[in-house]
Amino acid sequence: MTLDIAAFTTPGPERPPASLPVDWAAVEAWLGVALPDDYKRLADAYGPLDFGEFVWIHVPCVQAERFDYGNWLRDTHREARIESRELPESERPAFHPAPGGLLAWGETRGSDVLFWDTSVSEDPNEWTVVVLHAGPVPGSGLLPWHRYDLTLTGYLRHMVRETWELPSPPGPLMGPLPGTVARTAFLPEAGPWTPPEPTVPRLTDAERHAALETGTGLDALRLLSPPPEAPYLGGGTWEGLFEELGTRLPREYLALLDLYGAGCWSGWLRFHTPLRPAGLGFVRHVESTLDGYGQLKEEYPEDFPLARWPEPGGFLPFANSIDGDYLGWITDGDDPDGWPLIVWPRHARQDRPWDRGLVDALLAWQRGTFATAGLAALDEDDDPVECAGFEPWDDRAYW
Repeated sequence: MTLDIAAFTTPGPERPPASLPVDWAAVEAWLGVALPDDYKRLADAYGPLDFGEFVWIHVPCVQAERFDYGNWLRDTHREARIESRELPESERPAFHPAPGGLLAWGETRGSDVLFWDTSVSEDPNEWTVVVLHAGPVPGSGLLPWHRYDLTLTGYLRHMVRETWELPSPPGPLMGPLPGTVARTAFLPEAGPWTPPEPTVPRLTDAERHAALETGTGLDALRLLSPPPEAPYLGGGTWEGLFEELGTRLPREYLALLDLYGAGCWSGWLRFHTPLRPAGLGFVRHVESTLDGYGQLKEEYPEDFPLARWPEPGGFLPFANSIDGDYLGWITDGDDPDGWPLIVWPRHARQDRPWDRGLVDALLAWQRGTFATAGLAALDEDDDPVECAGFEPWDDRAYW
């Protein structure tokens, strides 16, 4: 379709679109495919776009701590691949960079994801739209994975159709939407995205084998998730924390924290900063967590069976996840080195204590060989080496 979106849209006065020159040769070389001409014209003229107050059209741009086109593509395709496993195997789509795979170009405020079907033609200008609908309305005719016989511009045109206009087959469209275009609100300072340079593998074949299969303990964990040069603990001392707590902590935990410090494992599991001054660190987070647990326990005692530290055998948390799960010890007995680990899962019933120590549990979890309620699991197609990692914190971190 040669129609330009300017023919059926009006720029929003508060956040008018602005041009964003893109190095298309570099982007297409990185992708390994050419992109549709109407998309490239749109990106050059408008930049990242809020279309019809509902659809975000993502273009190759970047804004620090807000958006990175390459990361968005990778994460979007991974999540969609996992979502597609609910389909019969014969109906599951492939995703770029697989030949003919779906290639994402946008998403909506309703959490729908919009793709091109690159299998339609070798000519990208013929690619049609596929939408992963987050919540198809029963009786609407929308399928969870709905294929439209429309190119990008054709799809956008029919999303702002007049009420008398019929949607184009093969099914109903979202909308109609207002015919407005505006700069994406969370990307006011976005600039052109530069594809990353090719990198050599982080680990040799021998190191990878050790990290994922034969290595043990901290040596293997170091390979999967290299520790920082200057681990941050908070400035205090372990003895000071023990005095504040009224108990020592397991030596394995101390060794791990002395090596890595506070931070976030695999972008998901956060270890609290242990040695901040009294009232600001470890004990504050413990008390806040257990206050919340206690309130839930009073209302739903059968779902929250753990005693709370400092009760005998009580739960003593030291880490949490970005999803609100909490990892800690069952303080059973006078020897902290014998305390079993347990997770308080947010979205599952309480399970039994773990049958392994902290380092072994972290290692197995990052390898993808340890799955339990309250721990995020790798997808079967994920590369554990790529997913593993440790992000160290400094004195600005909340946790």
